Amino acid sequence: MDILGTSLRICVDDLDAAVPVYERLAGTEAARFENGSVEVAAVGPFFLMSGPEGHLEVLSKIKATLAVKDVDDALADLHTVGAQIIAGPKSTPIGRSLVARHPDGSVFEYMDRKDAPE
Repeated sequence: MDILGTSLRICVDDLDAAVPVYERLAGTEAARFENGSVEVAAVGPFFLMSGPEGHLEVLSKIKATLAVKDVDDALADLHTVGAQIIAGPKSTPIGRSLVARHPDGSVFEYMDRKDAPE
């Protein structure tokens, strides 16, 4: 699999207050979208998330989001190493993703941009 980059996942209480801080730090504007009841702002290497506590508790267990060239290739490699697929692959507002638990227990999201809107 080709890993193209990593995004850090940060749960925040007030997305509107956090976005300008991370826009300044990353030197780029946020792309905002909703994933169910969770509001997300993608800002450079950061995914800021805000929403109901129960949802954030689950999302905070994912260590990072790894940008990959192709989620299907990642899926094949993850199966090969014995990872457990927790969710996906599925389409999201910014591409296709899956969540996997590695054999050591670490949980990561893998995402490509194949289904991303132009």
